[in-house]
Amino acid sequence: MKITQIFSFLSLCSIALFFSCQQEEVQEESQTEKPNIVFIYLDDLGYGDVSAYEAGTLETPNMDRLVNGGVKFTNGYASSATCSPSRYAILTGTYPWRNKNAKILPGTAPLLIDTAQYTLPKMLRDQGYATGIVGKWHLGLGLGNVNWNEEINPGPNQVGFDYSYILAATQDRVPTVYIEDGHVVNLDPNDPIEVSYEENFPGEPTAIDNPELVEMKWHHGHNNSIVNGVPRIGFMKGGEAAKWSDVDMADHFLEKAQSYVKEKASSDQPFFLYYALQQPHVPRTPHPRFEGKSGMGPRGDVILEADWVIGEFLKTLEEEGVLENTLIVFSSDNGPVLNDGYYDDAVEKLGDHTPAGPLRGGKYSLFEAGTRVPFATYWKGKIEPGVSDALVTQIDLMASIGALIGVESTAPDSQNLLATFMGKSQEERSEFVLEATTKTALRQGNWVMIPPYSGPAVQNQVNIELGNSESYQLYNLSEDIGQQSNLAESNPEKLQEMIQLYEQIRGTEAGNVEQLELK
Repeated sequence: MKITQIFSFLSLCSIALFFSCQQEEVQEESQTEKPNIVFIYLDDLGYGDVSAYEAGTLETPNMDRLVNGGVKFTNGYASSATCSPSRYAILTGTYPWRNKNAKILPGTAPLLIDTAQYTLPKMLRDQGYATGIVGKWHLGLGLGNVNWNEEINPGPNQVGFDYSYILAATQDRVPTVYIEDGHVVNLDPNDPIEVSYEENFPGEPTAIDNPELVEMKWHHGHNNSIVNGVPRIGFMKGGEAAKWSDVDMADHFLEKAQSYVKEKASSDQPFFLYYALQQPHVPRTPHPRFEGKSGMGPRGDVILEADWVIGEFLKTLEEEGVLENTLIVFSSDNGPVLNDGYYDDAVEKLGDHTPAGPLRGGKYSLFEAGTRVPFATYWKGKIEPGVSDALVTQIDLMASIGALIGVESTAPDSQNLLATFMGKSQEERSEFVLEATTKTALRQGNWVMIPPYSGPAVQNQVNIELGNSESYQLYNLSEDIGQQSNLAESNPEKLQEMIQLYEQIRGTEAGNVEQLELK
C-alpha cells in the first residue's frame, strides 16, 4: 500500500472515531435522564417563511426563538414534497417510497402505517413515555369504509400513541370533525355522519350546485361539500354538532396541546407530544385576531397565527417547569405553495416575501423547495445556539432519539445523528433519496441528481415547477442553490456516479411513478 493511501485510511479512521466518540459522549450524557420530546410540525411552511432563515419578509419571533436558540439546520429535509408521505416517514424512520400507498391520502383512506410496524411513539412508549398527538393526522384511519359513528380503529392509538386528538386528513377534506381516541367529538347519534369521495349524497349542497352558499371561492378541486361556507374535497352528510369551527381550529389545538402538557408535567413520567399544526395549509382561515395582520392575505395571517400559537405553547412549557427538560424539534412536512385550491390572495398580496427563499420549486416538486424546509432542534440549557450545514432528514429523528434514550432503533432508513441534532457534531447523512408524488431523486453531499421523468415541467394549477424533464438533471448546490445550472452534460463522471448509487438504493421500483393530479 502506498504511503498516501495509508495516511488516507488513517485519516478516515480518525474521523470515524471522532464522530463515534461524540455520539457516545452525547448519548451517555443524555441517558442519565429521559427528557420530554415535542415535535412542532407545520403544514406547507416554506424555507423562507421563517424570519430566522433571513429569506423572506414575514416576522416570526417565536419560531425564531426555536431556530436561533437551538441548532438551525440549513440542509434539513422532510422526506417528501407532500404531507402524508412525510408524516409516515417521521413516525416510522422509513423512506415513504418503500410503501406504495404513501401518497396524498383522501379522508377515507385506511391506516397507512401497519399496526405491527415499529414506530417512534411505540419506541418511546416502551421506554416509559406517555405519547400523544394533537393536530393533523392524514395517515389514514381504519381498514377502509370507516363507520364514523362508532369507534374508529385502527388509528393513532394503535401505532403507539396513548392519546390522540386529531383531524382525520386535512382542513380542506371531509370529514370536518375532530376525533379523540378513536371517537368523533360531539357526535349526535341521531345525526350520523356519512362520508364519500366518489359521489354526493342526495339533497346535499355542493360548491358547483349551490355557489350562493360559498364564502371562499374555489380554484381547483375544492368544489364538493360546503362546511362553514368553505367548499371541501369530498362529500359529507350529517354530523352537524360535531363539525369544527375553522377560525377557532388553531386555538382549539393549542388548548388541547397545553392541557396535555399540564397533565403530564404533574407526573414523573416523561412525555412525547407530536403537535401537528394545520397552518399554513388551505383553507387559510385565521382567527379574526389575525386577519389583515401580515398584509399578505390569509396565508401570511395564518403563519403569524401559527407563530403566536407556538409562543403560547412555549409559555406553557415554561410555566409548568418542563421547558429545560424538553427537546423540541421544529419543522414542516414539505415546502410552500401559494394557490393550492382557493382564491385567497396568496399570490396577489405576496409582495416581496419569498416563501421558498433562494430555493427552486415548492410543494409537489423534486426541486429543493419541495423538501428542504425549516428545521431546528431546541433544548434550553442543553443545546447551544448554532447553525449547521449538515445534511439531516426527519427520517433520522427516530434513530437519533432512540440513541438519546438508550435504544437501538430498527428503523430501516433512520440514521443516528444525535450528536448533530444536539449541536455537538457536523456528521451528516452521506446520501438521501427524496420523494415528490411517487417520483424520487438523489442528494449526495452537495450534489443533487434528478432522473428523467415525463409529465409537465410546471403544475399550472399551483404554478410550481415539478422537476420533470426528458433528460437527467445534475446540480451542485454549494455553487448553485437555486438549481439554475444543469451540469449533467458537462460532468458525465459525476452523473454516472450518482446514477449508479441511485439505482443501487432504489432498485427496479424507481420507474413505477404516477403523474400528479390535484383534485
